[in-house]
Amino acid sequence: MSVISPQENDGVRLFEKLRTVETMEEIRDLFGAIEGPDPLGRRSLLIHKPTQACTYLLLASVSAGLDARYEFEELCTDHIYCLDFSQVPSYAEPSKVNTLLPPPEDVPLVQSLNQMPDHLVKAVDDLIYHLDKSVMLRVRDVPHQSPGRVAVLFSGGIDSTVITFLAHKHIPLDEPIDLLNVAFENPRKIKLQAEGNPGGISNKKKKARAKATESQEQALHTSYNVPDRISGLQEVEELRRLCPERVWNFVEINVPYEESQGARQTVESLMLPGRTVMDLSLALALYFASRSVGQVRSSPGAEPEPYTSTARVLLNGLGSDELLGGYGRHRSAYKTGGWQSVIEELQLEIDRIPTRNLGRDDRVISSHGKETRHPFLSLTVLDFLARLPVHHKMDPRLEVGLGDKMLLRLAAWKLGLIEASQRKKRAMQFGSHSARMDGERKGDTLLE
Repeated sequence: MSVISPQENDGVRLFEKLRTVETMEEIRDLFGAIEGPDPLGRRSLLIHKPTQACTYLLLASVSAGLDARYEFEELCTDHIYCLDFSQVPSYAEPSKVNTLLPPPEDVPLVQSLNQMPDHLVKAVDDLIYHLDKSVMLRVRDVPHQSPGRVAVLFSGGIDSTVITFLAHKHIPLDEPIDLLNVAFENPRKIKLQAEGNPGGISNKKKKARAKATESQEQALHTSYNVPDRISGLQEVEELRRLCPERVWNFVEINVPYEESQGARQTVESLMLPGRTVMDLSLALALYFASRSVGQVRSSPGAEPEPYTSTARVLLNGLGSDELLGGYGRHRSAYKTGGWQSVIEELQLEIDRIPTRNLGRDDRVISSHGKETRHPFLSLTVLDFLARLPVHHKMDPRLEVGLGDKMLLRLAAWKLGLIEASQRKKRAMQFGSHSARMDGERKGDTLLE
């Protein structure tokens, strides 16, 4: 389709095109030629196939909760569907990961982020170009509302910081950008911090420690200095140094234990059919972050003032770990099977994104009337990164904080985000302390 001007309605243009086609192949080709199709499942879409309890075919973007009559599941994103499912042809799919193995001779090691290897110069520049364009398209035409139109799910990590910095380039300077940073009161973590590891300590020492830390425990009880809060506060200062003309609202979203547990039933209903411990810990963090009710400070150390972000569009850094080798399992794959195993793991990451994350996240965030946008998961960015040789994106031979997401770290350094470029990966549920509030349970454990 040709470019649609700001004065036109894209739905009308698409409908006009659909009226001119006749075959399923033509419909497939029409949708495959535009960004509109969603082979990654960035928007929630559930399907209930007819059963004895409910004989209807149902499609929904929200969950029916625990109602036993319905058996919703994530709709597979591999096809365009019609009522005669057997006749539907395949349409646009995400690009496949480049299977080219590194050359037999050793790939040069990146010694440090401030020394750009010659063989990565173009890849770094291309990543910045594609990611910048992706961010621009996701913030450019958001309807204006006071005080700001865009917020970022912000941990201070490299992913959220890079997209925040790029968004700054495309949002008018008289608008603030809200940085949503969520922290949970987690009784289990508080107890561990107050008591330490009690194993091997005598009763006398335990009593002495308990007495000495009684007041300390009370202070910890009300503290929200979780890892993501600490890194977020550090990173917003780097952004303020680089972009002093922008108003950066660092929104501290503090969630008391009672409040998180009070919302649990609602969150579990929203995230269904996801039913694991990990689903819940991630969904809780996204639920409260996207609600956007917190506090801001006029300057570091100032008294906080209540603040609710009115931004309807939330930028999310999801996708960089999957595309650029940011997980520990990618390093493990290299140790067990070399580069070939890493390539296979990266392909698996792309294949399972739709069912692992995006539909669940969309249902949770949209419950507050917000929309999340994923610059790393633009099909253009995904295609670019998938086609790159694996050793241009990551290097598991290097230490954590350098070899993981190596290409993005080099790009961040080039953009001037020196502190962000060196931060190590930390999962959202652990950085915000939304995980394991009620004990040690593995992430894939089904909820009771």
